[in-house]
Amino acid sequence: MAAAEEHNVLPTPPVDRPTKLLIVVAPYYKDITDALVAGAKAEIEAAGAAWDLVEVPGALEIPPAIAAADRLSNFDGFVALGCVIRGETTHYETVCNDSSRGLMLLGLQGLAIGNGILTVENRDQALVRAEVAGQNKGGGAAAAALHLIALHRRWGGGGRPVGFGGPREEYRIAGGNGGNGGAA
Repeated sequence: MAAAEEHNVLPTPPVDRPTKLLIVVAPYYKDITDALVAGAKAEIEAAGAAWDLVEVPGALEIPPAIAAADRLSNFDGFVALGCVIRGETTHYETVCNDSSRGLMLLGLQGLAIGNGILTVENRDQALVRAEVAGQNKGGGAAAAALHLIALHRRWGGGGRPVGFGGPREEYRIAGGNGGNGGAA
């Protein structure tokens, strides 16, 4: 039974320098997302960080809003909040899968994102996951973003190029002078 399981929750890392997160929320189920936002704000403030908040129409708009904020602003991390409750059509699968996939792709590109978009079967499940005094997934998403920010700062301080080595002053062409791409 899930209620009897124990979960290991890592302590939220304190921030070591000014840190600002953007909370992006789709308030379709406003009472639920208000509780998620309260949990996220509390977690961010407890860590000593600051936050800003924007609302978007639905869960599908959360990844594009985060991508735009990353391009056009200077946030250290992002918290995605919303709620998708299964209905009578397959739209549920589209919204759940595509919003999650969009956030994952942004994360794999290097953004520090905590995903707090609830994907539930019914309203009762959403209320349990948004309960401020209980397992508030908004706070959990904020903590996840703070953990990723801490990792980025830990690994990013060495000045090592990102990706496949970054730009070089000289380039070698396979089989060209000085290269070793051709057979001898």
